[in-house]
Amino acid sequence: MTVKHLESGEILSQAVEHAGVVYVCGLTADNLKADVKGQTVEILKKIDDRLAKCGSDKSKLLTTTIYLADIDHKPRMNEAWKAWLGPLKRPARACVEARLGSPATLVEIMVIAAK
Repeated sequence: MTVKHLESGEILSQAVEHAGVVYVCGLTADNLKADVKGQTVEILKKIDDRLAKCGSDKSKLLTTTIYLADIDHKPRMNEAWKAWLGPLKRPARACVEARLGSPATLVEIMVIAAK
C-alpha cells in the first residue's frame, strides 16, 4: 500500500494519493481582497495545479466540499464553478456555510478525484 504526499508541510499536505484516488486539501485564495467569485476562480486554478501534479484533472472529480463564509454568496461562487467545469459531468458536491480561517476568507474548497 503506497501513500504519496504532495508538498507535505508542518500542518498538512497539499494532496495525498492512495489507491488511485487524489485527496486535495482545503484551499483558499491568496488574494483576500477579491470578491467571492474572484477567490473561487483563484482556488479553482490551485485545484487544477494540485490535480495535475498528481496525474489527475477536474474531469475525474468524484466529490467536492465547498465552504462559504456567507451562504448568500453561493450564486456568485457558482458562476465561477460552472464556468470552470464547462460541459464536464459534475461531481457529487456539498456547499455549506462555515466560519473560515479569517474574516476576509470567503470560500474554501476541498476535492477528491480519481487518478
